[in-house]
Amino acid sequence: MTVSIIIAVKDYGKNLKECVDNCLRLDYKDYEIIILPDKSFNHSFPASVRVIPTGEVTPPFKRDIGAKEAKGEILAFIDDDAYPDRNWLNEAIKIFKEDDNIGCVCGPAVTPSSDGIKEKASGLVYSSFLVSGNHIYRYLPKKRRESIDFPSCNFLIRKSLFLKIGGFEKPYWPGEDTFLCLKILKTGKKIIYDPKVLVYHHRRPLFKAHLKQIRNYAFHRGYFVKRYPENSLRIEYFFPSFFVIGIIGGFLLSLYFTFLFSLYIFILFFYLFLVLTNSAVSAFQEKVNLVNKIKLFFLVSSGIILTHLFYGIYFIKGLLTHKMPEE
Repeated sequence: MTVSIIIAVKDYGKNLKECVDNCLRLDYKDYEIIILPDKSFNHSFPASVRVIPTGEVTPPFKRDIGAKEAKGEILAFIDDDAYPDRNWLNEAIKIFKEDDNIGCVCGPAVTPSSDGIKEKASGLVYSSFLVSGNHIYRYLPKKRRESIDFPSCNFLIRKSLFLKIGGFEKPYWPGEDTFLCLKILKTGKKIIYDPKVLVYHHRRPLFKAHLKQIRNYAFHRGYFVKRYPENSLRIEYFFPSFFVIGIIGGFLLSLYFTFLFSLYIFILFFYLFLVLTNSAVSAFQEKVNLVNKIKLFFLVSSGIILTHLFYGIYFIKGLLTHKMPEE
């Protein structure tokens, strides 16, 4: 099967170079690479790499353009700040060949060992069960399964299916992958996750960039819960908002009902115990020196708490939003 690797990007940079270099080293023969920057740049690539300027449009629009230009039977979407394992395409194509009803294949986006401390901390926050729950398979290799919603940073789809459903189509970003997955599921095709379909994904550093990303994810997810409930209405997405409401509501109630104050404090301390324990285990499993393990512990623990708060607040905002700005 022929493959077109599609990379949406604003401009040429070190992350794109790393991504393309690793794509060129893949243990697979029949593939091309399509890079979709805002405008052309002065950098030479091998003949298997095509650069198609798109103008200043969002990643989903870029990917739709790339899909129309693609020559491959399979479209392999990867972010410019990610890079694939050498067996990425081999493992994915094996799965496509198992069953014609498999429309898409995806896999984990693991934090690279080369990332800095703040980026590692962001990755540990995402891969914490306290943050991602049963969705941690998006960030760590876990057992094979069917999925109903998966990020487009590591997402492969049959070109015929992609064109049939109209591509990404909607201007959502982030959240474009949720809408795409919903359209795929409506065709009856399967989305298969496999841990061997592996890419490495650089994280946004804690705190500002990480929390900005969380804010955007939460806002769109809150909106999608009511707009596209088929694959977004999941109880786990509400938990951070329950947490925020519990923090505020519990405090106010304990002011009026003093017998609740002890219970409120107990729950807060139990929550902190879970966060600190989880952060310590994650931090001290990392292959870094002791000083950096301690730094990671404090970054991850505070990162988990802030992620819960930001997600909870902006999920509610999305839930109450009548229409997205990009619609």
